[in-house]
Amino acid sequence: MQKKKFVVTPWEVSGEIDYEKLIEEFGVEPITDKLLKRIKKHTKELHMFLRRKFFFSHRDFNHVLDSYERGQKFVLYTGRGPSGHTHLGHIIPWIFTKHLQDVFDAKLYFQMTDDEKFLIKPELTLEQTIGFTYDNALDVIALGFDPKKTKIFSNIEYAKTQYKMALQIAKHIPFSTAKAVFGFNSTSNIGIIFFPAMQAVPAFMAQLFEGQNERCLIPCAVDQEPYWRVARDVAPKLGLHKPAGIYCKFLPGLGQGGKMSASLPETCVYTTDSLEYAKKKVWNAFTGGRATVKEQREKGGIPEICSVYHWLYILFEKDDGKIKEIYRKCKNGEILCGEDKEILANYVNKFLSEHQRKREKAKDLLEKFMVRD
Repeated sequence: MQKKKFVVTPWEVSGEIDYEKLIEEFGVEPITDKLLKRIKKHTKELHMFLRRKFFFSHRDFNHVLDSYERGQKFVLYTGRGPSGHTHLGHIIPWIFTKHLQDVFDAKLYFQMTDDEKFLIKPELTLEQTIGFTYDNALDVIALGFDPKKTKIFSNIEYAKTQYKMALQIAKHIPFSTAKAVFGFNSTSNIGIIFFPAMQAVPAFMAQLFEGQNERCLIPCAVDQEPYWRVARDVAPKLGLHKPAGIYCKFLPGLGQGGKMSASLPETCVYTTDSLEYAKKKVWNAFTGGRATVKEQREKGGIPEICSVYHWLYILFEKDDGKIKEIYRKCKNGEILCGEDKEILANYVNKFLSEHQRKREKAKDLLEKFMVRD
């Protein structure tokens, strides 16, 4: 039997990910051109993450659109596991969620799973994970979410409100199911075994807490999909709509291969990095360049493996014509890696400068967004 070349779970992502194979393994649906055309009818323009297939799969987004076209709104739910500062890979689903909130006039429930991080990270205390909740919330607010339509909450501080719903969910999840989906074993602490019930709660908040018969759409990275698989199994037993999901790929790190990971901080750009430090990281990035300038001019670069090109393509260069031109020049040897790094460094520093300014202002807005028991 051939060994798997990649791993994607809620707690581990490693290897070179085959997203087509992942679609088959997770049983999700690809985002087709037909679905993109349908989305465009409502959004006028397709978001860059959709045009470039960075959001690549979904569950029941078509059903969400069915309801919306009948005049029924839907709510959004996404979140963050706060175990450290926010990096650019974390904010991609949030940027897209903000876009969905704007174009569909949707409420958002943003769950900070500080309980989960305390349970799975031996080095973290409860106080630290709650502290990261408030630190990371500044990054969410800085992206411009509507405070009248957005609730951000710490699982630890909002546990009383969520617990009754979590119990109803947990009652319908056999341990055999949780074990099969999440890989729990005899060394798993009992807290993390219960946690999927807490993770599922916001998917049903609009229906249970606010009496609104609205579907829930969850934009997130694809590694979180197993949680919603379990929540979807439970929903009919509670007489509720199954949550839908729309899933993105992973932003690669600035190193050679693999997703951006806090375990390799030199390959990440954090929202709290100084402009000088962020620029240094970009200049140390792995590229698809040749060994010498002469060879680069003669053979061209390899943008397919270049982290700098990936960052420009996925996150920063919104103009489709310009990104095609960067690709062409790289392939033809008309542009050197240093030139691409300079382009990316300018984009990164411009983003950080603006985001950090808004992040500072967000400190005065926290109480408009945070909800507690």
